[in-house]
Amino acid sequence: MLKQTGVATQEDIQSVTPSLERLNKGPVAIIECFQRIPCNPCTKACSFGAIKPMEDINDLPTIDFDKCNGCAVCVSRCPGLAIVVVDATYSASEALIKLPWEFTPLPVAGAVVKTLDRSGAIVGEGRVIRVQDGAFFDKTRIVHLAVPKEDMMTVRSIDRRSY
Repeated sequence: MLKQTGVATQEDIQSVTPSLERLNKGPVAIIECFQRIPCNPCTKACSFGAIKPMEDINDLPTIDFDKCNGCAVCVSRCPGLAIVVVDATYSASEALIKLPWEFTPLPVAGAVVKTLDRSGAIVGEGRVIRVQDGAFFDKTRIVHLAVPKEDMMTVRSIDRRSY
């Protein structure tokens, strides 16, 4: 399905998703990288050793969720924009998602935006908490987005027309 539509299957997504127990412990990176290509910036970026070293540069990245603290350095370093951080502990009703962002104009803190799933379909609404500057992160900015908890594993982008 991924090769035909560009959208990961539910099976693909489940294979990289941390357990609900781990999600409820705090922020954690989720690497939605499903194609064997020569790439390893995420492994080099993780100073906590959460993203395991690869034997071959074409290997898919794997993550030790218990070592990940959700710092999001890997989010900014992934050239495929395939990593997000999900924090289910953000509030009682909302999760915080840290998304890579390379578009202009930038969303602004406080903006209520339409949220999108992996295929670009509208999921609902989210609130921009902050936009982390790209200077520290190799120019890929990170949007911190509060979304309803029930949407935390579905939202993967923002509709640029909504802000």
